[in-house]
Amino acid sequence: MATIDDRAVQAPGHHPADEDDAVDVLALLAPAGRRWRTVLAATLACGVLAVGFTYLLKPRFTAVCTFLPPVQQQNNAASALASLGALTGMSLGSSTSTRNSPEQYVALMQGVGVSDRIIARYHLRTLWDERYEIDARKRLAHMVAISSGKKDGLMTVEVTDTDPVRAASIANQYVEELRYVTNHLAISEAQQRRVFFEHLLEQTRDKLAAAQTALEASGFTEGAANAEPRTVAESYARVRAELTAAEVKLQVLRRSMADSSAQVQTQQEQVNALSAQLAKMADEEAAGHPGNGDYVNRYREFKYQETLFTLFAREYETARVDESREGGLVQVVDPATPPEYKSWPSRMLFGLGGAVFGLVAATVWALRREGRRA
Repeated sequence: MATIDDRAVQAPGHHPADEDDAVDVLALLAPAGRRWRTVLAATLACGVLAVGFTYLLKPRFTAVCTFLPPVQQQNNAASALASLGALTGMSLGSSTSTRNSPEQYVALMQGVGVSDRIIARYHLRTLWDERYEIDARKRLAHMVAISSGKKDGLMTVEVTDTDPVRAASIANQYVEELRYVTNHLAISEAQQRRVFFEHLLEQTRDKLAAAQTALEASGFTEGAANAEPRTVAESYARVRAELTAAEVKLQVLRRSMADSSAQVQTQQEQVNALSAQLAKMADEEAAGHPGNGDYVNRYREFKYQETLFTLFAREYETARVDESREGGLVQVVDPATPPEYKSWPSRMLFGLGGAVFGLVAATVWALRREGRRA
């Protein structure tokens, strides 16, 4: 009957082993409870020592600079290019696919070039007594944190240093370095267009000079130009320049579209029409002036290069205007100022850590002492 009563008292799912484990834990901590004064004294002593140790450490200060990175104005650039006809596809096709992201600016500011210039400006290798440049870069990377906000689009530079004035100065210098980098690299859409047309402009300038030299070598003078069919040669050069621009645009369209698309077929028809018109003009000019082919061809080549140079120069100037509006425009929201309070070490954290260490150490000591007596 006793066995039946014991079973009746025990609840479903009850395990005597659980009760034994709880008893064992309490029994294990009982020696520490009996020496609670010693444990408490050790906890307080370690906490006070940890707080006192913070006064021996050199404090560090964190300066924060908040700024707005450059923002592209692609819609304005596209509307400006629309007035130039066929050449619009050349620049837009090569640059509108690029999008700047805050991560890109973070990577630029963390680059080797920016780090080396800051290290040299503030003589950090000498200050830190670092032998190699790479060690100074690693130390600078540990003291600088660059981040970008996902919602507000703002970027922040946090610099931690033992000197609050130097920390603020380095944080502001990172913004200046970003301005320098964005002004010397083709990052924005306008900068890419400027570099693209600057390269074409230089090539066309050389070809134009060569065509002018060849034209002068043939004995072509202004009097001959007035006597010969200048209108025909200039028309031929203009059509040839339009054909070159149309062919380049066709190549750009084929990079992103299939040959069966409507835009590619329309552009192909335009190229074919200009090619036929150019061939017809060449035949008519050769039939009407068979004896003037030498210098007329050279004059035609000269006018062709001159027309291309004019178009590319116009595009280049448009890109420069757009670049002046958007390129490298870094707007500082909150400049870094020397912080008034230190960011490290935190006396509260050191105190709590020391107290926890003292509590654990005192408990272990009490248990081991009880074990030796047993």
